[in-house]
Amino acid sequence: MIERTTKLIHIGRYAAEVEVDLIVDETGWSPYLSHEDAMKLDRVRRALKEEDIAAAAREAKVFELTEVA
Repeated sequence: MIERTTKLIHIGRYAAEVEVDLIVDETGWSPYLSHEDAMKLDRVRRALKEEDIAAAAREAKVFELTEVA
């Protein structure tokens, strides 16, 4: 079974919501990500670290964080 979920990534002043599929089965490793979704998380994390917002935004919803207090 596959469950759609959102993973949050926070790097510096940016955060991203990345849509991924969790694979749920009877193995001891469940739930887990597909290789492609794991790579997507890595690409978004790398793009945020390099402040390449356009690249991150191609695969995730990106937010700029501001301190309010």
